[in-house]
Formats: sequence, C-alpha cells, structure tokens
Amino acid sequence: MPAEVSIPVALVHSFLLVLARVGSVMIFVPLPGATSAVTPVRAILVLAATMALYPMWPVVTVEPSPVQYTAWLATEAGFGLCIGLLVGFISDAFLFFGQLAGFQAGYSFASTIDPSTEADSPVLSVIAQLLAGLLFVTFGLHRVVIRIFATSLTTHPPGVLILDRNWANVVIHAASTIFSTGLRLALPVIALLIMVDLTLALLSRINSQLQLLSLAFPIKMLVALVTVSTILVLFPSVYSSLAERMLSTASRLVR
Repeated sequence: MPAEVSIPVALVHSFLLVLARVGSVMIFVPLPGATSAVTPVRAILVLAATMALYPMWPVVTVEPSPVQYTAWLATEAGFGLCIGLLVGFISDAFLFFGQLAGFQAGYSFASTIDPSTEADSPVLSVIAQLLAGLLFVTFGLHRVVIRIFATSLTTHPPGVLILDRNWANVVIHAASTIFSTGLRLALPVIALLIMVDLTLALLSRINSQLQLLSLAFPIKMLVALVTVSTILVLFPSVYSSLAERMLSTASRLVR
C-alpha cells in the first residue's frame, strides 16, 4: 500500500508567509541577470532562498481567517519591498552617476542594450549598472541580505509583524543617498567638462577664425572617458561604504 504524505496546514502557512517576504525583495535586489532571467529561473531562486531559511520559519499556531491571512501576506510583501528598496538604492546611485556623466559628456547619443531590461540605454549608465551588480556579488551582499531575513524571522515573525509608517520615512530618507552619492561621483567629470567648455569658449573668443565647434564634442567625450577611468578605482570603496550604510539601515528595521 503506497505511503501517504501529509503536510500540516500550519507548515504551508509558514512557507507562504516567508515566500511573500523573500519574493518581494527580489524585485529590487540588483542581482546580475535576475531581472532578464526567465520566470522559472526567478521562481527557483526565490524558492531556494525560502527553503534556505527553513530553520527560521515561524510556527503558525492559530488558524487565520482568509481576510487575516491576506493581511499577513500584504504585510510580509510590504516589509520585503522596504528591504529590497534599501538594497536597490546601492545600485541606483551608480546608475545615477552614469546618467549624469554620460549626459554631460555626450554619451547619451551612444546607446547599447541594457541586459537587465533589454532596452536601449546610454552606454555609461549600462557600464555603471553592470559594475554595481558585479560589486554586489563580489562583496557577498547576497549573503548579508539572506542573513537579514533570517534575523527578521526571529525578531519579527510572520503573523506578528505590523506595518509601521516609520518604514516609509526610513526608505524615503535613504533614497536621498542615490542623488548625493551619484552626484559626488559625477562631480569630477562635470567639473572637467565645464573647464573644457570654458577653455574652448575663450579660445574661440580670442581667435574667431578657429573652428573649435567640431572639436568640442570628441574632446569632451575623451576627457570624460579618461576621468571615469581614473576614478574607477574609487568605486569599490564608495560602493562598500554605501552598502554598509544601506544594510545597517535595513538591519535596524528588523530589530
């Protein structure tokens, strides 16, 4: 007689709650190729992360009503989105740098295929985004994110977690780092390009016979390329500092 496998309903409830918390964070976590991957691959990735947290799954001792369980799932998804946004801000800061530097240097006319969205994007923005994804894996931040979720399942188990409006304040305040970090990285490029424009303008003023307009565009692109290549060595330290700040903020949310 074949054996019957029975799964407790409480275990299914725990699995779905943890799945909602982990699955929502994958929307914004900057894993290289995760966005453009086919749906089964992303589903397997979320399931694998959920099963890795099995020892930390909560025990649902009560039988919730459909309305109550739906509210639990929405709360878990909202919590996961907050953590995912904080982690995604790290990559967005470098993307903002690429957009600022590329637009000022004229690289906005040079587009390439963004592997994450498969759309035409400025080349410097794509390079900055790919570099941020590479640093995310190199620094092992994916393990830190899983550790944060393991801690959250202990401090704020599903079914007990309550939506807090302070989460929105924390996320909005952390979003300002996108602009501050991206602008600080792009300022050397922008400053040198302004100096190039002023120099060419003065030379044209001194001698109107000089045809410098045709040289302005390639000179600015070359100066921007050299400057970006020079400050590229600072990217790991800046990324590490920003990641530490964002992940410490995420850790405070789960305490």
